[in-house]
Amino acid sequence: MAIEFTKYHGLGNDFILIDNRTLSLPVLTPEEAIKLCDRHFGIGADGVIFALKGQDGTDYTMRIFNSDGSEPEMCGNGIRCLAQFIAELEGISSQDSEYRIHTLAGVITPKLRRDGQVIVDMGLPRLLAAEIPTTLCSGDEKVVNQPLEVDGKSWDVTCVSMGNPHCITFVEDVAAIPLETVGPKFEHHSVFPQRTNTEFIQVVGQDYLKMRVWERGAGVTLACGTGACAALVAGVLTGRCDRKATVELPGGPLEIEWSEVDGRVYMTGPAEKVFTGKI
Repeated sequence: MAIEFTKYHGLGNDFILIDNRTLSLPVLTPEEAIKLCDRHFGIGADGVIFALKGQDGTDYTMRIFNSDGSEPEMCGNGIRCLAQFIAELEGISSQDSEYRIHTLAGVITPKLRRDGQVIVDMGLPRLLAAEIPTTLCSGDEKVVNQPLEVDGKSWDVTCVSMGNPHCITFVEDVAAIPLETVGPKFEHHSVFPQRTNTEFIQVVGQDYLKMRVWERGAGVTLACGTGACAALVAGVLTGRCDRKATVELPGGPLEIEWSEVDGRVYMTGPAEKVFTGKI
């Protein structure tokens, strides 16, 4: 049976989107997703996203398999792509559509703007060690500027969960970080029982951060939405940046705000359709 798909990307973080609304489980297995994500023998993507019917009063459910077959709780760039994909499925040409999406990280609400950008209410950041999870300190403490030994070097790290785990470290020059070497060692470090995403952040100004990321289950990617959110939160917690800032990733910029009013994190960025096909 042929399965239709649409390829989207959010700042170069690319996904295969599949209309899965008639079934309660993804139409592909993790092993099949791995093959499709292969950039030489498949379509090529950082992950496969399934748009399933909503549950618990939500409009839709999001499931995602990473390029290594693992299933993350959420994906910030992915959910912007999903919102655009849903609008296309519904035949909506006008913008300002808003959806409540059930994810493994909770209910996330993206809203399509008329300028083509998507603003996403990413919810409340989780800051306690037990919530991330990490054993870097006791479960009821925040992990802020904690030393972590990785690859023979001590790094000061701050940990944040946006429904998925993030380890953030601030560096002088993100371009100098040997991401392919050190990234996997952070991801699989014993202090992260569910592995971790790792963000290396260079502070350009109070309202401007440069970021490179090693994503859990996907490796080096051009952008990570939840990572950009976690990075801004870490910057605020360590006194390095304002509560609203541009986070520049290799694939382009995201606008991130940690609201003083409601404590929620808001991410604004693009999601672009690449092509459609059948598998």
